[in-house]
Order: sequence, then structure tokens, then C-alpha cells
Amino acid sequence: MSQNPSGGRPARTTSGVTYAHADASYFEQRGLTRHAGAWSLWALGVAAVISGDFSGWNLGIGEAGWGGMLIATVVIGLMYLLMVYSIAEMSAAMPHTGGAYSFARSAMGPWGGFVTGLAESIEYVITTAVVGVFAGTYADAITQDLIGFSMPLWLWVIVFYVIFVGLNSAGAAASFKFAVVIAVISLAVLALFSVLAVTSGKFSFDNLFDVGDGSFLPFGTGGVLAALPFAIWFFLGIEELPLAAEETHTPQKDIPRGSLMGMFTLLTTAFLVLVLNPGVVGAEKISGSGEPILDGFRAIFPNSSIASLLALFALAGLVASFQGIMFAAGRNLYSLSRAGYYPKALSLTGSRKVPYVALLAGATIGVFLVVLLTLLRNEPGESAYDATVVVAGQLLNIAVFGAVISYVLQMVAFVLLRRNFPTAERPYRSPVGVGGAVAAGVISFGTLIILPFNPDYRSVIVGVAVFFAIGLAYFAIRGRHHLVFSPEEEYALSRGMHGAHPETEGYDVTDREADARREDEVGRP
Repeated sequence: MSQNPSGGRPARTTSGVTYAHADASYFEQRGLTRHAGAWSLWALGVAAVISGDFSGWNLGIGEAGWGGMLIATVVIGLMYLLMVYSIAEMSAAMPHTGGAYSFARSAMGPWGGFVTGLAESIEYVITTAVVGVFAGTYADAITQDLIGFSMPLWLWVIVFYVIFVGLNSAGAAASFKFAVVIAVISLAVLALFSVLAVTSGKFSFDNLFDVGDGSFLPFGTGGVLAALPFAIWFFLGIEELPLAAEETHTPQKDIPRGSLMGMFTLLTTAFLVLVLNPGVVGAEKISGSGEPILDGFRAIFPNSSIASLLALFALAGLVASFQGIMFAAGRNLYSLSRAGYYPKALSLTGSRKVPYVALLAGATIGVFLVVLLTLLRNEPGESAYDATVVVAGQLLNIAVFGAVISYVLQMVAFVLLRRNFPTAERPYRSPVGVGGAVAAGVISFGTLIILPFNPDYRSVIVGVAVFFAIGLAYFAIRGRHHLVFSPEEEYALSRGMHGAHPETEGYDVTDREADARREDEVGRP
């Protein structure tokens, strides 16, 4: 064993990584507080994802036609349902903030945990930026219609980041309360749109098939495959709820309940929007829209400011996801930093017990990428609007790339945990079992394979793959030598015996047990 440079207990080396002792003050500076129940988690999950009903999904119609997008959504909806059941079981067994990283760490060791955590970091940090782009597009369209005001997309994105870094930094209680209010408003807007679409006389089934040759699958099965990443946008983020475990009163019960309630809510809204929005606007027109719900209101109320006023409420859906996904990004960076995988300063929480440094870091990366991709997009004759849609699609595919990697690894983790941790406490068990996890993992892996084959987004996928390689190099050279016995690490090293309840066990069970063994060895004759 090497000696801890702080002079405390000796460091511990295992599985190619080194753990240094962290005293009580380390965790006091990184504390969280409990505020949420099942309904708060339902609201956080719905809020984080609901923007997928307002923008992004429609780009898949341009790849597959409406029929192809319908098939893609059915496949991806099934994948998410099976995956949420599996994640619910793991989150109940490991109710700490690590989420996906924690599951993979216990099942596949430190490298598996880091790769999964890094993939989820990419997912949530970039998803926040995507939602910022769509929110800026909606906001600019609304202000132009109502008051003739417009400003550059990147400036809108900065405004949203400033507002919601502030909100998320105000404390977990404020974040959960906002999530409840904004989720209800967003669902009310979608309900109103659905009623108006059905009763206005504007809906036509013919509108669903005006893409390509007018058939159900105008671009064949290849189009269906190309649409899978966009179908993910209907549901991406619902798996974030385990990241709120240490801010939930009874996570063993509330995370499974909140996750499943949220999943069934999102399945309902996804299929309503998929049928009614192009049925009112037309599939061809909506396939390239940056604000499809706003276009739906415009079709129902042509030549009227009513559409823009209603769309002002529709903006609530994008605002909801911006706040909810930013919450997830902050907690993901926090948990990996607290365990030493990322620089430890990212996990500081301050007096309000929120990871404000992680929130600022995620926001800085998001703004940088939006500005960079906007500046790089300089196609001759391309309008600013079209350029915005392309940038949004690029960011969306980066987010999906990170997401599907984490999904595959989480489903692998589920199978391994069932086999290797058979005696671990499981307050909730997935009704779809190992078979469901395998099916979800296969669909996720298939989507991952498809991503580089779309020439419109290949360059950004290659770029994020390079970033991924840099992250792996960082962990190999530095990160793996500076780990800490956080709850996630305690659980993995004790094979499910410690770490699930750090508030009652403390944060140094492994260290204390090692001390006891050393004392016992010294005391033997």
C-alpha cells in the first residue's frame, strides 16, 4: 500500500485504481439534502423530457416519412420501457447519486463505471444545449410575431443558461417545486393542442403521408433506422431520476414509482404529438421545423396572434426540460467528481447544498458548443433558420451518442448484477427481468451502430468519439489514481453490503473495516 499524502489512513490500491482516504469535512463540503417524493420525481422526469414533444422528434420524419417515424417510435418506446424497469431495480438497490455510473461501477469495475459515467455526462450536458437551441428558436419566433423583436440564437441560449443556473443553484427544494409547476403547465399545453387539433377541422390523415412518394415507408427500412435517434428524443432523460436519490426521502420506493409514472406519461404524449402535429401541419412541412407545436398552433389559428400567445405557453415545455436536464447534468458531474473520477472541485455544494460548480461547468461547455457550431455553420445561401435546425440536429445526435452508450452499459450492468450480487438487497425487482434488459440493450446497441452512417451528422459523431478518447486517456493517466470511498465505491467494493445508506453507515465504512482488520492483525500473537 502507498501512503496517503495527506497523512491520514494509508491509500488503497485495487483493480488498477488507488483510493485515498477522505475525512468527514470532505463529505460535509459535498452534502445534499432530501426534498423529493414520488410525485416530485415524476414531475422532474416529465419536465426533463417533455421538450422532446415540442421540438426535435420531427426531424425523424425527414429521414423516414411518417410511417417510418411511427415504427421507430414504437421500437424506441419499448426500449425505454424495458430499460426503465431495469434501472428502477438497480436504483432501489443503490439509492445514491451516482446513477448509471454507480450501476456500471458495481458490475464492471472502475473502468466500466468511468466509461458509463462519461457517456452520461455527454448525454446530459449536450442535451441541455440542444434544448437551449430549441428554446431560443421558439422564443425568437414568438417575440418576432408579437413585438417584432429578434436576437441571435447564441444570445438566447446564454440568457436561458444564466436564468436556470441561477434557479438550480437556489436549492433542491426550488428545483423540485419548479419542476412540478412547469411539468403541469407543459402537459396542459399539449392537452390543449390535442383538443384543438381534433376539434378544429384542420387534422387530416392525408397530411401524414405527404413525404416522398406518399407511401407508409417512403424511404424504406433504412429510413426507419435513420429515424431511431430522433425517436429517442421523445424519451431521452427519463432515466435521470436515480441521480436524485440522495435528495429523495425514500428513494427505494419513490424512484421506481416516479420513473414508471413518468414513462407512461411520456408514452402517451409522444404518440398524441406524433399523430396530431403532422396531421394538422403536414408531415413534409413539419419535418424541417424548429418549432413544430408553434407551427401547429399557426395552422389552427392562421393569420392570428393567438397562435404566438399559445406558443408562449408551449415554450414552457422547453423551459421545463432545460431546467430538468441541467439538474441531471449537475448531479452526474457531482457524483463522478465526489468519487474522484473528475476533478474534485466539481462536487462542492456550498451552503445551499447544490453542486454549483458542476452546474457552471456544464453551462460553460454547452454555451461553447452552441457558439462554436453556429460559427462553423456557414453554408452558402443557407438561411439563419435552416442553419439553426442543422446545429440542433448535430447537438441532438451528440447527445444520443452519449445516451445509447450509457444505455447499453447499464443493461449489461443489470445482467451482471443479477448474477454477481445475488444476495444484495433489492427493494424493487423488474418484472421484465434479464430478458427485458437484454432486449433494451440490443436496441440501444443497434442505434449506436446506426449513428455514424448518417452523413449529415457523421462529423460531430467523430468529434465526440475523439472527446471520449481524450476522457479515457485522462482517467488512465490521472483520474484512476485519485479515487475516494464515496457511497458508490463503498457499495461496489463491499459487493452490496455497504454504501447504499451512507447517512446511517457513514462515508468511510471500507476504511473503518480495513482499520479493524489491521488492528486485529497487529494484536495477533
